Amino acid sequence: MAFTEEQLVRYSRHIILSEVGGKGQKKIRQAGVLVIGAGGLGSPIALYLAAAGIGKIGLIDADNVDLTNLQRQIIHHTTDVGRPKVLSAAEKIKDLNPDVEVITYQKHLDAENALKIFADFGYVIDGTDNFPAKFLINDAAFFAKKPLIHGGILRFDGQLFTILPGESACYRCIFPELPPQGVVPSCQEAGVLGALAGLIGTLQATEVIKLILGIGNPLTNRILAYHALETLFREIKIKKNPHCPLCGSSPSITKLEMAIQEVCDFNSLESA
Repeated sequence: MAFTEEQLVRYSRHIILSEVGGKGQKKIRQAGVLVIGAGGLGSPIALYLAAAGIGKIGLIDADNVDLTNLQRQIIHHTTDVGRPKVLSAAEKIKDLNPDVEVITYQKHLDAENALKIFADFGYVIDGTDNFPAKFLINDAAFFAKKPLIHGGILRFDGQLFTILPGESACYRCIFPELPPQGVVPSCQEAGVLGALAGLIGTLQATEVIKLILGIGNPLTNRILAYHALETLFREIKIKKNPHCPLCGSSPSITKLEMAIQEVCDFNSLESA
């Protein structure tokens, strides 16, 4: 499928990159990316993927826009308060780039629907804000064999890494089990710097575009941590755990399950 004159102009700054070119831009257009969570991380992820020309973007989120969201969830506007997040986000994506197909899921991701939803996309990005969802997404990506970009933020700190199922370390290689309830404060208790979501989400979008194009060095087997107050990036080496309950040599997890726990979306790496 050839590009129209308007599309050639729209994506010209990509096409002139030797690492992208016309062939790379076609790969981007043919790609499907599922963004789980249309909030702080999901906002910049979805907007930059739409701007890049991703052919199909999936958005899954069961929540409605709340006034407290607007400090960081830049895809939503004041007039969207009370509206379903996926509908608000889909509207902004189509306004930005009408070429993008947007599929919305106004529901919670769970063990019953995850694999079916994942099957329609080539890549998955985790923009959720709770541990049970992150474990479920990790496990579902492994069973579905879908590359996964993890991200998390809390207060002034953020982190992300890329998971290639069966090849690189997964989320459970680092955190085999849910942390005890109460150990990690909730987002409401601890707060988060709004602009931090933009930084980590943009990095997540960059990672998935690199995977689609097959260029650069993916953020596998290493976590990129960022501390905003010190303007400090830190790379933490990780490796695939042979005893991982999911991807290890003798896995104990053979089907999707979801635990119930209300905690925030950030894992402290200092004690990992």
